[in-house]
Amino acid sequence: MLIQEVILENFMSYEYARVPFKQGVNVIGGPNGAGKSSLLLAISVGLGQSYTERSRKLSDLIRWGHDQARVTLILDNSKQGNKRPVPKYSKDQLFLTRVLRRDGKYGFELENRAVGKQDVERLLGRFGVDPDNMLIIMHQNMVEQFTVLSNIEKLRIVEAAVGLEPFRENVLQAKTKLMRILTQEESVGKLLEQAQQTLNYWREQYEKYQEKKQLQIKHRFLERELAWAEVEKRETTVKGLQTNLNKNQNTLAKIEEEKTAVTTKLNSQQDQRETVKKITRTAFNERLNLENKIAQNKSIQSLVGQLLEETQVLQQAIQGSKIQLKLLRSENLKEMLKNSEQQISNISEQVKASQTKMLDLEDSSNKATGEVLDKRVTLAMLEYKRANAIVNLKDIEKTLKEAQENLAATIEKAMLSGERIAVLKGASDIQDEIRLTDGHLAALADVSEGIERQYESYSKLYLELKEKAQVVAENREKTLEEVKTRMQSWRTVMENLLDRVNVEYQKIMSQTLATGEVKLSNAQDVETAGLEIFVGFKGGKPVALDAYTQSGGERTTATMGFLLALQQHVRSPFRAVDEYDIHMDPKNREMIAKVLLSTIKDANAQYVVITPSQITFAQQDANVITVQNIEGKSVVSEVIS
Repeated sequence: MLIQEVILENFMSYEYARVPFKQGVNVIGGPNGAGKSSLLLAISVGLGQSYTERSRKLSDLIRWGHDQARVTLILDNSKQGNKRPVPKYSKDQLFLTRVLRRDGKYGFELENRAVGKQDVERLLGRFGVDPDNMLIIMHQNMVEQFTVLSNIEKLRIVEAAVGLEPFRENVLQAKTKLMRILTQEESVGKLLEQAQQTLNYWREQYEKYQEKKQLQIKHRFLERELAWAEVEKRETTVKGLQTNLNKNQNTLAKIEEEKTAVTTKLNSQQDQRETVKKITRTAFNERLNLENKIAQNKSIQSLVGQLLEETQVLQQAIQGSKIQLKLLRSENLKEMLKNSEQQISNISEQVKASQTKMLDLEDSSNKATGEVLDKRVTLAMLEYKRANAIVNLKDIEKTLKEAQENLAATIEKAMLSGERIAVLKGASDIQDEIRLTDGHLAALADVSEGIERQYESYSKLYLELKEKAQVVAENREKTLEEVKTRMQSWRTVMENLLDRVNVEYQKIMSQTLATGEVKLSNAQDVETAGLEIFVGFKGGKPVALDAYTQSGGERTTATMGFLLALQQHVRSPFRAVDEYDIHMDPKNREMIAKVLLSTIKDANAQYVVITPSQITFAQQDANVITVQNIEGKSVVSEVIS
C-alpha cells in the first residue's frame, strides 16, 4: 500500500476533506460533479504531476476565493519484512504535501520541511511509483486514449509500469553509444585519410632526408676509412721497415755469431798449430837423438871391428893362458858388435817412424797454417760485413723512427674520425667513392633537418589516429555485441512478460465471451517495437485494438482486460483508474469488477477505482468511498468497507 490518507485543503471543490485509503481496491463513487475525479486529480498533483486535463495551470485548481491550496498524502512507510520503503525515515507514516499558490509558486513539503521536485521523485522512486505513467494513474478518458496510442507508445508505457525501462535504456544507450562511435569512426576515418595523404608527402621528403643522412654517414665513414687506409699504408711501411730491421739485426747477430765461431775456431787452430809445432820440435829432437845413437853405435861398431881385427892378428901370434883370456875378450867384442848392430837396426826403425811422424806433423802443420790463414781471411770478411750491417741497421732505425712518428701522427688524426675499422679498399678507390657521394649530397642540399621533425610529428599523429581508429573499430565491435546482447536481454524479458500477460489476458477476455492476444511486434528493433493487442467479440476473429474497429464498451473492456492481466507485473503499489466502465454493458462491468477484485485481493497493491456505478462493487471486498457535492462543496459522506 502507498497512500493511507489524503487531506485536501481548498482544492477545487473541496474546502477540507480527509479521505482514508486501504490496501486492495478503493472504490470512489458518487453522482456526476460530486468531485470524484477531483480526488484522483488531487492525488496526482500531490504525487508531483504538473499538467492536468482540467487545467493548464495548477493555480487554477485552487478553490475559488482562496489564495492557496494544499494536498497532503500520508504515505505508508511501515516495514515490509525487515526494511522500510524509505529507510531514511524510521517511522511508519510520511507526510508529503503539495502547496499551490495563486502567484504560481508551487512547492513540496516532506515531513513539514520544504523539498524540491527531484527529492519527491527520488522518494516516489523508492516506492516504485511513476504518477505520469497512464497505466499507474488513468484519468478520465485515458482508457480511450490508450487505444489511440501507437503500438510503440503502448509498449514503452508498459515497460515503464513494470520496471523494465532499464532494459530499453540499456539498449538505447548502447545504440546511442554505437551511433556516437560510428560517427567518431567516420570522423577518424576522414582524418586518417587526410593524415595519410599528408604523411605520404612528408614520407617522400623524409626518405630523401634519410638518403641524405645515409650519404652523410657514408661520407663520414669513407673519410674515416680513408684516414685508416692511410694508417694501414704507414703501418705497412713501418712493418716493412721493422721486418728489414729485424732481418738486419738477425744478419748482424749471425755475423757476430759467425765471427765468434770463426774466432773460436781460429784460436783453436792456432793452439793446434802451436801444439803441432811443439810435437814436431820434440819429434825432431828425438830424431836427432836417434841419429846420434846411430852414429855412436856405428862408431862403436867401427871401433869394435878394428878391435876384432887386431884381436885376430894377436890370436895367431900369442899362445898360452894369456892368449886364452884375450880370445874371451874377442867374443865379447863380437857380442858388443852384434848388440850395436841390433841397436842400430832398432834405432833405424825408430828413425823411419820418426821420419813418417815428421812428415805427418809437417802436413798437419801446413794444414793448420792454411786453415788459420783461411779463418783470418773469413774473419776479415765478417768484420767487413759487420761494419756494413751496423751502418745499414742505423739507417733503418732512423727511417723506422721517422715512419713510426708519422704513423703515430696519422693514427691520432684518424682517431678524430672514429674508432678503427677494417679497410677493404684502396685509398684511390675510397677517394673516388667520396667524390661520387659528394655529388649525390649536392643534389640533396635543399633537404633540411626540419623535415624529420615534420615527418615524426605527422607519423605520430597518423599512428595516434590509426590507433584511435583501431580502438574505435574495436569499440564498434564491442558495442555491436553489446547492442546485440542488450537487445536480446530486452527482447527476452519483454517476450517473457507479454507471454505471461497474454495468458492472463486470454483468460480474462474469455470471461467476456471474447478472444484476444497480446504480443510483441518488430521485436528486432527496440525503437520500432510495439505492443499489439488483439480482441474479437461475439465470435469474431481477433483484430487489433484501436479507436475505430471496436465500440466504446468493447474498447474499454479490452483495455481493462489488458490492464488487469498486467497488474501482477506492475511495480507500483498504487494504481488508479477513472470511469473505466462508463461505456460498458452491465455484464462486462460486473465481470471486470470481479476480475479486478480477484486480481488485487492477494496482491500487495492499492487500487483506486472511480466509477459512477459503485453498485458493481457492492457487497464485495472493497473500500467504498462516496463523494457528494453539497452547496458547492465536495464532501466525503460515506465510507463503507
